[in-house]
Amino acid sequence: MTHDLLAPRWDVSNIYPALGSPEFQRARQRVEEELNALHAFLQEHESELTPQNDPAALNPLLDTFLRRFNAVLALSGTVGAYLAAFVTTDSYDEQAKRLYSEFQQTQVGLNMLSSRLVRLAGALSETLEAVIALGGEPQAHAFALREAARRSRYLMSDAEEALAAELAPSGPAAWSKLQGTVTSQLTVELELDGQMQTLPMPALINLRSHPDPDVRRRAYEAELEAWKRVEEPLAAALNGVKGAVIVLNRRRGREDALHASLEASRIDRPTLEALLTAMQDSFPLFRRYFRAKAQRLGKKKLAWWDLFAPLGKADTTFTFPQARDFILQHFGAFSPDLADFARRAFENRWIDAEQRPGKRGGAFCMEVPGVQESRILCNFDGSLDQVFTIAHELGHGYHNHCLYRAGKTPLQSETPMTLAETASIMCETIVTNALLEQAAPPQEQLAILETSLISDSQVIVDIYSRFLFEKEVFERREQAELSAGDFCGIMARAQQAAYGDALDADALHPYMWTWKPHYYYAGFSFYNYPYAFGLLFGLGLYAIYRQRGADFVEDYRRLLASTGEANAADLAARFGIDIRDRAFWDASLQMIAERIARYEALPL
Repeated sequence: MTHDLLAPRWDVSNIYPALGSPEFQRARQRVEEELNALHAFLQEHESELTPQNDPAALNPLLDTFLRRFNAVLALSGTVGAYLAAFVTTDSYDEQAKRLYSEFQQTQVGLNMLSSRLVRLAGALSETLEAVIALGGEPQAHAFALREAARRSRYLMSDAEEALAAELAPSGPAAWSKLQGTVTSQLTVELELDGQMQTLPMPALINLRSHPDPDVRRRAYEAELEAWKRVEEPLAAALNGVKGAVIVLNRRRGREDALHASLEASRIDRPTLEALLTAMQDSFPLFRRYFRAKAQRLGKKKLAWWDLFAPLGKADTTFTFPQARDFILQHFGAFSPDLADFARRAFENRWIDAEQRPGKRGGAFCMEVPGVQESRILCNFDGSLDQVFTIAHELGHGYHNHCLYRAGKTPLQSETPMTLAETASIMCETIVTNALLEQAAPPQEQLAILETSLISDSQVIVDIYSRFLFEKEVFERREQAELSAGDFCGIMARAQQAAYGDALDADALHPYMWTWKPHYYYAGFSFYNYPYAFGLLFGLGLYAIYRQRGADFVEDYRRLLASTGEANAADLAARFGIDIRDRAFWDASLQMIAERIARYEALPL
């Protein structure tokens, strides 16, 4: 196979020439210098930055600070993304790991500066509107300033916030890094195609979609054994992260672990309750799908290793160029602009798709503000599911593209996770529905529907189980540390509650907590329900697109360019959507119900 048929590695040489290059070293130095200068600026003007001062005098001071803060956010984001491009794809790279660790220390100053902005906005809350009305950067960043003023109610003292920021790299961030290192370096010996192979965990996990049930089962068993070997350090990491979050939430006056997550997601509890209730009430629908799949596999119930089993017959194996062409074709039917963006990503090697030891599992998209580009990581295995994954991550990249094109600053671009999934779900839906709308033989329809419903069920059913898991972990971690066995027990119960009797209770995945990095993010708890929000919000928008056609696209682009400057309810209202009304979520779930009914109707 020639090189151009292989899954590519990403190219980051246009960001900086090399880790040891003068350009990169200078950028790192500039981040630190600018942070120190901004802290000095606030110190110098401390007596002027008070609500007693004239708004006309406050406005230019805030204007200067916001301009410089945005500049350092862009520079820091670029340096951080460049380093992440190395440490996420090669955890054996000692130089990258050392530089990343050093940069995390620099990031402490950025976190402290963010806290100072929040506190400043809170202190100026009485006169903030008058300052904003005078124009300039304060007016351009009105939403960010108002949001910061609201968040100021949940800050510790300056000294405590500074201490928390300084401890983070050796506390929760260190635990998160440990989880990433352990999981990326873990390998498993497994017999495949008649010979023993050493597989990194992402490659082993991808065997869950292997067509041979014996391979799927053996891979599942090998995976559980592997996680068993490293359960203690991973349990320590999860205890460390959640323990730190609990202490900080309590000291900041948060109501509970969910409080900060909802605020960061820019939704309220009634919205989440409407979403979760609709999800829970849809479980009988999904259990119909699980039972129908079990019947096609000749079983009464699905085992965990059957959840991702491919069914039907289609061109299920893609070379990377075939995947590229497939995506570009269907993106182009939605919008030439979207296809042009994706073509740039492919042609300029923004995607790291190769599976290899030392590389993180899963998939993500990260923005690179310094060059106004994105980089996408995935673990391409030629499956239709991985094609959908690339489409999904390209949606995130397109979202970044819309923000860059609109000239939004980093502060104007801070998008909550609930809305961050909008473009990715839209892109995945575009590809899926385009396939389903084609006149295809029943077995090909089955393959497409299967891939789609696997994803849908993960985002609705499995995400709900992850929400239940994290909720109980937080509740119990407040009392004491949890053992690896405790985590496994909580996970198994959560899976039983979500999947019900459609899944074999003796063949669950109690170690799902080990390899999902979301549980180990101290900066955002409950990194689960936003995916369900994003899926159903994206499906709802797609339904509107089907009604309106091409004139929807420009409104959609404006929506993506505005996700950092409004809450979810206000942005949804632009399209006549009330996200606090579960009728909207039910209507989106109905689109999945139609897929399930179509799946059930196909011949066995």
